[in-house]
Amino acid sequence: MIKVIITGATGRMGLALSGAAEEDKNVQIVGAVERKGHPAVGTTFFEHGIKIVDDLSLVLDKADVVIDFTLPEATMEYLNVCQKEKKPMVIGTTGLSGDQMAHLKESAKFIPILYSSNMSYGMNLLFKVIGEIAKDLSEYDVEIIEAHHCQKRDAPSGTAKRLAEIIAKARAADLEDVAVYGRKGNLGARKKEEIGIMSVRAGDIVGDHTIIFAAGSERIELIHRVHGRKAFAQGALKAAKFLVGKDPGLYSMLDIFR
Repeated sequence: MIKVIITGATGRMGLALSGAAEEDKNVQIVGAVERKGHPAVGTTFFEHGIKIVDDLSLVLDKADVVIDFTLPEATMEYLNVCQKEKKPMVIGTTGLSGDQMAHLKESAKFIPILYSSNMSYGMNLLFKVIGEIAKDLSEYDVEIIEAHHCQKRDAPSGTAKRLAEIIAKARAADLEDVAVYGRKGNLGARKKEEIGIMSVRAGDIVGDHTIIFAAGSERIELIHRVHGRKAFAQGALKAAKFLVGKDPGLYSMLDIFR
């Protein structure tokens, strides 16, 4: 039985993790954390029979691993606590800055961390194969379209950026040199090396990603749609079970699926 703490417990992913844990006999939620001042602090975390707290360090000794889907600043705070107490951490927070990613990588020298912008099985399979596809279709234009709910703060999505990074690397390019984020105005013809990344924010879309490879006479589209956050939650619980007992280091979902 793996004992888990969920940060951002009453957020979209916290609720999804709660439901997924109820269905997984090998996982027990032993801690639930929310930000200071959140109205849920002090209340009971659904069927799990534990109180929601605003200080991770108060419950950390009870757990084998922490799962975090919050905001970048909060993730960094939780990461510091986990590093101090030598607790593994699964992180699905997106929108991390370069400095924050550098801090995450540094922390992975001391504790095991699994970080992924997307924890669904299907998307990680796409991460695995998209580079080879991009190589084989090296003469094709590439565009990525991602769509998420209207409350998502960062754009483009971490998943879209990861797809673009893999494609750029496969084509021996630096993403910073070839990425185009949205288009407006008289820009002239599209440059061959461009990787277009377009973002949609609307309603309650959980997560859609479309990768378009287009040539003069044909178009190939790879589409991944998530119909519910359960896909992410189940992946995160797999990640938590994988991570416990591992040596310090930075892991990804591909390490689980290999």
